[in-house]
Amino acid sequence: MNTPEFHKLETLRFPLVNKLYKDHYPAGKAKRDEIIWVGEQNGTLIAAVRFKVIEESQFLTGMVVHSQHRRKNIASQFLYHLSEQLELYPCYCFALYELEDFYQRNGFITIDSSELPHPLQPRFERYSSGKKLVPMLYKNGS
Repeated sequence: MNTPEFHKLETLRFPLVNKLYKDHYPAGKAKRDEIIWVGEQNGTLIAAVRFKVIEESQFLTGMVVHSQHRRKNIASQFLYHLSEQLELYPCYCFALYELEDFYQRNGFITIDSSELPHPLQPRFERYSSGKKLVPMLYKNGS
């Protein structure tokens, strides 16, 4: 098995990332104003994550790994290769409760929702309606 390569998405391949979301994370959909990184193996997209720059911070959202490639440490490898992006601006994410440990192992710390930048606070309230989400901040490089 080849090691995945991680890189920013080329604009021409934008439709392929939305197919990955549709097939493996239907709630996610890439938008053209986002910074999109992908993981690729043998010419096939197997992972994606999006960043939204919001004022002086960024929001990591929509991390997905193809279902056939899960439980192979790909998400951790992906976050490792994203360190340059993660350190550009303070980076926040809303982790599902069951993934809090995963994000902590990969450089994020749990924070109180009151510590989120003001523009992210209403988004957290909206997103966490009906599901248990944990606000987190990337601190590995700090």
